[in-house]
Amino acid sequence: MSTNVSLPPALERFTRKCVKSGRYSNVSEVVRSALRLLQETEARRERFETTLREAEAEADRVGTRTVDEVAATLDKVLDRRRR
Repeated sequence: MSTNVSLPPALERFTRKCVKSGRYSNVSEVVRSALRLLQETEARRERFETTLREAEAEADRVGTRTVDEVAATLDKVLDRRRR
């Protein structure tokens, strides 16, 4: 499959520089590499959003605690462990 992509001058220069450095054989390799990074970033974002929705649902089910409540509970746990 062949797709043509138009790049603004700054990105065109960047891709050519990547090829010239020898790390990539051609501009297509640079673009594929960039798209793989974008794909990974999007997958991480989707996982984060899923985790956030799950956390919100859990908070709706079981409630939430303030930072002070969590700190007080942590202090009690640490005090018990020190004894």
